[in-house]
Amino acid sequence: MKKILFVAAIALVSTFSVNAQQFKVITSVESIVPNGLGRSRIVNALEDKDYKEYTSVQTEDDNTRNKSKRGEIRVKNFEETKLLNFYNLGGIRFQNIAANDALLTSMINDMVANGWELAFVTSAVESEGGKGDGKGIFITRYIFKK
Repeated sequence: MKKILFVAAIALVSTFSVNAQQFKVITSVESIVPNGLGRSRIVNALEDKDYKEYTSVQTEDDNTRNKSKRGEIRVKNFEETKLLNFYNLGGIRFQNIAANDALLTSMINDMVANGWELAFVTSAVESEGGKGDGKGIFITRYIFKK
């Protein structure tokens, strides 16, 4: 009877154990610059950074500006996968969009095969919007967890 209670207690404790979660962000940047002049990539940082090292607190009494150096914040080790631009000289190139989808699908499937779960996806567009509208990107952040 004691053995059964002991095993039951161990099983109960193990079901309530806290699992630490880990997150990983991978970003795709797809150019929306006309004539195929832009650059499109999947970017994956291969090193970790602690945001606390580059964070300052502003208060009414102390408003010293953050003196973090850009070179210290910059990640030197990262993967860069080439994507095709949305536009070429003929306009929107749907074949390029399909090719990018295939590469992004491959990346997501690889992450899932390595134990990651796609938790969130968030996208944004940045465009000049002025005369000629010659600059712009479509950026997507894929947030994985395990």
